[in-house]
Amino acid sequence: MWRSIWRSIDRFSLQHFTYVINELRQIKVVDKHNRELVIDLLQSIVEIVTYGDRQNPLIFECFMECQVLAEFVRVLKISRKAKIEAPLLQYLSIMIQNMESEHAIYYCLSNDYINSIIAHTYEFDGGDLAPYYMSFLRAVSNKINRDTLCLLVKVNGDVVTSFPLYSEALKFAQHGEKMIQTAVRALTLNIYNVSDGMVFQFVTTPPISKYFSDLVHTLREKCVHLDGLVQDTEEPCTHQRRKEILLESDKIVDDLYYFKDVLSVGDSQLSKVVTQNLLNLLVFPILFPLLQLRQSNDFHVSVVTSMYLVSHLLQVVGGKNIINSVAAVLLFPYKTSNLRDSIEGKATSGISHEHSLFNLLNDMEIMEVLENSASETAGEVNINGNHISGHLAEFTSSNSHFNSFPGDNDVCIERSGILAYICSDNPSVVLASLFLLLFLVESKDLECLLASMFGFSEMQDMTTCGISASSIVDGGILVRHMPQILNALLKVLASQPPCCALIEWHTGWFLRKLLILQGRELSDHNLHLFNNSYQKSCERLQKELEGCWFDHILDTLRDEWANCKTALKEPLQSKNPLFGLELAISQQTTDGRSTSDIAWKTMVDVVKVFILHLQLKAFILKGELLENPMLDLMSSAATDSGISQLSDLSSASFGSEVFLGSGIPCRIAFSNAGVRDIYLIPAARGLSGKLILAEKHPFRSQRGVVIAIAPLAGLSPKIDKEHQTWLHLWIREFDPISSVSKTRGHNPKKSNSAVDGRWTLGFPSAKACEAARLLIHEETCKQRSFVESKLAPLLQNNYTGDISACQDQ
Repeated sequence: MWRSIWRSIDRFSLQHFTYVINELRQIKVVDKHNRELVIDLLQSIVEIVTYGDRQNPLIFECFMECQVLAEFVRVLKISRKAKIEAPLLQYLSIMIQNMESEHAIYYCLSNDYINSIIAHTYEFDGGDLAPYYMSFLRAVSNKINRDTLCLLVKVNGDVVTSFPLYSEALKFAQHGEKMIQTAVRALTLNIYNVSDGMVFQFVTTPPISKYFSDLVHTLREKCVHLDGLVQDTEEPCTHQRRKEILLESDKIVDDLYYFKDVLSVGDSQLSKVVTQNLLNLLVFPILFPLLQLRQSNDFHVSVVTSMYLVSHLLQVVGGKNIINSVAAVLLFPYKTSNLRDSIEGKATSGISHEHSLFNLLNDMEIMEVLENSASETAGEVNINGNHISGHLAEFTSSNSHFNSFPGDNDVCIERSGILAYICSDNPSVVLASLFLLLFLVESKDLECLLASMFGFSEMQDMTTCGISASSIVDGGILVRHMPQILNALLKVLASQPPCCALIEWHTGWFLRKLLILQGRELSDHNLHLFNNSYQKSCERLQKELEGCWFDHILDTLRDEWANCKTALKEPLQSKNPLFGLELAISQQTTDGRSTSDIAWKTMVDVVKVFILHLQLKAFILKGELLENPMLDLMSSAATDSGISQLSDLSSASFGSEVFLGSGIPCRIAFSNAGVRDIYLIPAARGLSGKLILAEKHPFRSQRGVVIAIAPLAGLSPKIDKEHQTWLHLWIREFDPISSVSKTRGHNPKKSNSAVDGRWTLGFPSAKACEAARLLIHEETCKQRSFVESKLAPLLQNNYTGDISACQDQ
């Protein structure tokens, strides 16, 4: 009956609104019998109020006078397992989201109705109520400002004692659904951005402030899980595994960006709590054990993952306190008397002892964080009963090898902090550690004193600190150890067996970066090491001319040249620290693939490494990178081969007609077509090389119809030892183009490999079989010679200049 009455009245009229309110007031209990009626009433109220907020002020006045929100609270209390909570919260969210007038928003948040709805006891277990609840809380948070925030908090004097919107939302901070986690974080940021001092005091005071430590602990768990994926040597290096690592790292990056957003609010009290939690619970537990400043605790991740985490934290979150804290910890092992003399002791530098490293940390309040880290770590007490500064000073003085720097001939220094990892035998450790160091050096937030200890005056304006450039260069640890660092990078390039191209390209990036910093100078020993590596890259490329993919070398050179140049010129700030994890898993066992698949990857890697060495050689000699020489070489490829009688063969395709000419008659058996009489026609023209199988045309004696085509490269023709009239040919089934498209697609679980094929051809005599083998070999050599002629200029020792001339100077 009530539906028929509604139809006779304008549904957005004041009369209709009054009627709906009265109907709702008649409800004494909500159960399964009247649930749908109550839902319809709630929906109508929300629709009418939303309309009235924009179109009819009388409706909203009625909404206030009748205290309709109180009816929503009452409905919640009289519900008897009717599952009315979800639709009620949904309609409330819609109403609040669509309110535009400040007057309406202010009224809805007043009278404590919203707090009552927030604080109501809901049954969240095993249902879908949580998303509706968090959507409601988020809708409320979107409407708060400095004028309305006070309506949602309870205060005692100048202290906030209760804030249900915030405290109830935090209960879902660790919820399993990503959407709910996102809603919680959006809500907290909405509250922080109001910038209310009393609220900041509330959220940064225990027990509410535990939210931040819980976030960091959850981040730690994600880090451990990520490290487990990286270090899982039992799993082959597949596309699926790479995807899992990328997804897990994305979760970590999401957390880091949230911390960045919180710090961007700009409140000193909030920033201090967040920074201390990040340093105490994540950064220091990672760095202290790595640098042997403290024994490891219950937080164990590998070196590569540790460097990745700290680097990404600096890159995403940043901030002066975090960057300078990390820099200070890395510099502790090198806080020696020799270094102090270089930086602090010189009268001309204008730096007094009171501006020492420890004093600087105290000024920045970093020392307090260091001390808290030592005392708050689970199961640990303050080291020797002293402050961390005393412990580190004792540690430095008790290890004599820290009191002087080794000579340039020393490659790796035992227990020498981060330099020990940069001089590691593990390429991924070398590069991940060096990235962290370089990121700190180039950071604009790095304090002048710390920057001077690293040793690059080009990075910072040291004149503002009163530090002379000469004292910086003499005393900085990076400059002092530059020969060893460059040697470590060159050893990666020259390693035998060679590293994969991914590792070598990243190594080349670091080498070029450091050469820029120190003026492209290499010692004779390092020049000799690079020259040997360059020669090896040339030899490996020449060896690939005998491989099954030599016909793709020129195309690969052309395509990868631009990629290499872009990779070498990538800015440090945009370089993703994830590369360290990618390198770590690239060093592990790869998944099984077909022979031609593996050979393809090997050829591409060899070409990429050769390009890298050409570019580095040019940079060392001339200070610039080369333009792509293959563009001119490839443009003349077609004209170099001239006009050929086999032009129709070079363009032949399945089903087309070809001239049989010098084709050799033979037979082949197909599983679904039986034995067929065919002609074998190998043909090479310039870069193109094909083996054509054709059946004789039924009406044209000198013409044939193509029934199969295979590339000449990789055929490897062999005569059967027991049947001298049989010729075995290996056929490349792996398709590089389709492999790339599959890799970029959305089905990484599907294998990209294909089993290589084999053709066996039968000839009328052993002589004819040998003639066919020789003809295939002859045409293959013609195709290979063409490729060799194009590569010859690049393989000459004096291309871009003679590196040995630098050694003689």
